[in-house]
Amino acid sequence: MMNRFECAYRWRGVLMAPPYLALILVTLAETEHDAIVWPLGMGVFAAGVGLRIWAQMHLHYRLRVRKKLTTTGPYARVRNPIYIANTTMLLGLTFMSEVLWFLPVMLLWCMAVYSLVVRREEAHLSEKYGEPYRQFLRDVPRWLPRFSLRPGLATDARSFLWPSVLAELHCLLWLVPLLGKELFRSLY
Repeated sequence: MMNRFECAYRWRGVLMAPPYLALILVTLAETEHDAIVWPLGMGVFAAGVGLRIWAQMHLHYRLRVRKKLTTTGPYARVRNPIYIANTTMLLGLTFMSEVLWFLPVMLLWCMAVYSLVVRREEAHLSEKYGEPYRQFLRDVPRWLPRFSLRPGLATDARSFLWPSVLAELHCLLWLVPLLGKELFRSLY
């Protein structure tokens, strides 16, 4: 039987669907300041996508490259840049949904899900990589980046820029339903 950490890890993508669907379906108390919320939301969303690309350049998760313990790029500053990027993207989408009262709900949801997910990941990676990973856990903060840390050693990350951009293009699909919602509302 799966424990809650294993369950959260296995279903982590699906668990992001309920609050995202709420953004699409809820119109209660929407703000109508499109000139502010859309550019702000796009900027926050773009920052999240940019962080995902940067992380992908070092992690190579969706790329067909042999996986190794990653401690460079954003991983030299924070242990979970992908989950931070996902949260940032979802907050940007929340701005674009114009349902601003939902921002704390979205943030708390992401914090709850990803807190469970990383517990399972950390146990798994600790078994897989042993002491080097346990040292990484001691040196690098889980959620709040530490900018005073020394950067990880230089890698050939730049050669992974375009493959990483292509691997993360799917993130743009999150915009389609919100654009559809906005278009639908402007027609009626």
